[in-house]
Amino acid sequence: MPLSDEAHEQISADLRQRLIQLLDRGQNVVLDFSFWSRSMREEWRRLVAEYGVIAETIYMATDKQTCLNRLRARARAHEDDFIITHSIATEYFDHFEPPTDDEGPLTVQR
Repeated sequence: MPLSDEAHEQISADLRQRLIQLLDRGQNVVLDFSFWSRSMREEWRRLVAEYGVIAETIYMATDKQTCLNRLRARARAHEDDFIITHSIATEYFDHFEPPTDDEGPLTVQR
């Protein structure tokens, strides 16, 4: 972490393709993705809207220290874990744009 631009683009393309396949079948889908920016959330909402879906955002509101503690506790718990350094995690947290009610259906879990 962080991923290269090329890896990020490939993962996004694969996720989009799989999402479209599932929506074409009329299946309910949960995307477990960071959705760290409003523009990113809007982009995915536009995509699912083409299939008549109104996306709901479930926001797990967690304070910075709890996030950092959890990352530290689970570091290398599994052999395929990504290692996220304290500085990268802090940068991610500090640049996260929390979702707001005006973006569409929103459930906040604290």
